[in-house]
Amino acid sequence: MPLRDATPADLPAITAIYAHHVATGTGTFEEVPPGEAEMAARFRRVLESGCAWLVAEEAGEVLGFAFFAPYRSHSAYRHSAEDSIYVRHDVHGQGLGKSLVAALLERAEQAGYRQIFAIIGDSENVGSIGLHLSLGFRQVGMLRAAGLKFGRWLDVVQMQRGLGAGDRTLPR
Repeated sequence: MPLRDATPADLPAITAIYAHHVATGTGTFEEVPPGEAEMAARFRRVLESGCAWLVAEEAGEVLGFAFFAPYRSHSAYRHSAEDSIYVRHDVHGQGLGKSLVAALLERAEQAGYRQIFAIIGDSENVGSIGLHLSLGFRQVGMLRAAGLKFGRWLDVVQMQRGLGAGDRTLPR
């Protein structure tokens, strides 16, 4: 499946994919799907921070997207990133998400990041948890009943993976 850097032309498809997850899933705790203008602002922030936003495309159709962004704004976190991954609902289970996250890991390492985190909504989100485990992430925490969506309490699973030299050396 061809992966490439996302462009502004991909924003309608990205917005639609994410809107489906917001409206029907628990992987994100947003409850109102953001519009295309908000998704464009998020897209710009990711790129302006020097991070990557990728899409998987087939026959001219965006089937999924993933990005990494700085984990937090405090300077001590400057070598830590967080990933996000969403695939179209009709193409789950085909390895698309794994390909996107694997490509993100390479890009994050090339950008000088040493740690990457996955903050996964819903401890029953076995697809995302399994995908991250298969790429070397390990579960490092669980926030119990952190969010309320669709009338039920949801946990947040925290996962982490070192990049490059990780914490074995200090960055230059």
